[in-house]
Amino acid sequence: MPIHPSAHVDREAEIDPTAQIGPNAVVEGPVRIGARTRIYPNAYISGWTTIGADCQIHPGAVIGHLPQDFHYKGERSYCVIGDGTVIREFATVHRGTQPESSTVVGKGCTLLALTHVGHNCRLDESVTLLNGAQLSGHVSVGRKTVISGFSLIHQFVRIGEYVMIGGGSRVGMDAPPFMLLVGESQCRGINVVGLRRAGFSAEDRAAIKEAYRLLYRSGLPFRQAVERLRATATREPIRRLVEFLSEPSQRGFCTGPFRGRRLAYGTAETHTED
Repeated sequence: MPIHPSAHVDREAEIDPTAQIGPNAVVEGPVRIGARTRIYPNAYISGWTTIGADCQIHPGAVIGHLPQDFHYKGERSYCVIGDGTVIREFATVHRGTQPESSTVVGKGCTLLALTHVGHNCRLDESVTLLNGAQLSGHVSVGRKTVISGFSLIHQFVRIGEYVMIGGGSRVGMDAPPFMLLVGESQCRGINVVGLRRAGFSAEDRAAIKEAYRLLYRSGLPFRQAVERLRATATREPIRRLVEFLSEPSQRGFCTGPFRGRRLAYGTAETHTED
């Protein structure tokens, strides 16, 4: 039977006939669940939530519940889960705070046990959150990025595509695409393994490595380094990197790994300690 007799499914919900809903699961409100999606026992889905096709929502997961934001006053807001996404045990994804705003998890994402995606976050396709990773509100994450276990991401941080964030990191500043982050918002190099696995050519990987050196090892002020990178951006990944670095940032950009060099919050200028 696709819907177990002990499951609670709201009469407003729209459930594809091929979806499965397990024992004691709760689907509350105008939820929409796509084809072949499986809702495991004791999962809770509520609000104006849309879950795509071929998803897995595992036991104890909470999807589309009220945002953890004191500004929320009960207005209609949304949670969208893309096709093929897997959300494991006791993960939480909250809907948006502002009226008509959304939290969006893209296609093919994997959220492992005890992860949290806060209100108004946006995850592109194939993002992976490993066990216990926590995203505060209004975080954006680019495609194919991996955020390792028990990492903490500050609100309004932007994380680019193909980024690798090491376990237990605390990221409070924007992370440029293709980079490897470890510790306290420190960019330690490029995501070599991830780029190779994703099929980036040797030439593209070399260009990204040179871009890292210019941004974090040249000694130039960060904005100057970005402008120099812009002037020499002939390969597509570098153009995407420059585009990310040119967009507005509320948190500033991650620092390099060198002692005495840090980046001011909310700016894009480096400072050197005496």
